[in-house]
Amino acid sequence: MTQRKRPSNSQSASQGRRQSGTLLPHEEDEDTTFTQPSTSQVQRGLDKLTPAQVDQKTAEVVQYFLVKDQKKIPVRRADLVKHVVKEYRNIYPEIMKRAARTFDQVFGLKLVEIDTKNHMYILINKLETAEGAPTTNPTNPKMGLLFVILSVIFMKGGVVRENLIWNTLKKLRVDAGEKHEEFGDVKKMVTDEFVRQRYLEYVRIPHTEPVEHEFRWGHRADMEVSKAKILNFMGQLHEQDPQSWSQQYREAHCSTPSTQASTSSQR
Repeated sequence: MTQRKRPSNSQSASQGRRQSGTLLPHEEDEDTTFTQPSTSQVQRGLDKLTPAQVDQKTAEVVQYFLVKDQKKIPVRRADLVKHVVKEYRNIYPEIMKRAARTFDQVFGLKLVEIDTKNHMYILINKLETAEGAPTTNPTNPKMGLLFVILSVIFMKGGVVRENLIWNTLKKLRVDAGEKHEEFGDVKKMVTDEFVRQRYLEYVRIPHTEPVEHEFRWGHRADMEVSKAKILNFMGQLHEQDPQSWSQQYREAHCSTPSTQASTSSQR
């Protein structure tokens, strides 16, 4: 693995992100220039602005999130402050609070910080994660393929080697080595797009030659995807009672989206 010469703290942080397999473009630009303002600083900032100015900036933040959400790409605080918040950074907490309220009340979305270290946010559909929501399977082909991959990972204990995923997809006539009519470059979609969206983690296995990787659930999957639904899906597929997979059944019914995300953030 190529290593760049950097100060030790920056180098170790960069290496940690590369090993996790979830590095996003420009993610190596640390969020070091922004300090979360205190309550008193926020209040002083608000006193210098009109309500219309604060509302306008909040609307810009909401629009930025909605555009990014179309591709399911997490939003970094550093990018948000640099490109949108700008000179309003001293009231950043108030803007985020108002934006979260707008997503909740207007769009039925929940603003979630999925990575507290790098300060990354996503939007999730409150209706999809609510208890008792319909247990429908994804109808979008791309999301359907992702659902299959997440199912394999979950049923195999949370971590699988990439060869198992490629072999599973090949049985579904989706060959990672060939361009697919619906998905295009399958391997790039799975190892790049789904990873950038934080549905998957694609991690290099140490000391393997040739190099091998393994897949795990990503932060977004922990937040958005119900393991109970996956288990029901597998039960229908194999005509088995979901409780016959005792370990997975316990995990699926002892976990909520919030506890799953908490577990994921401690990896």
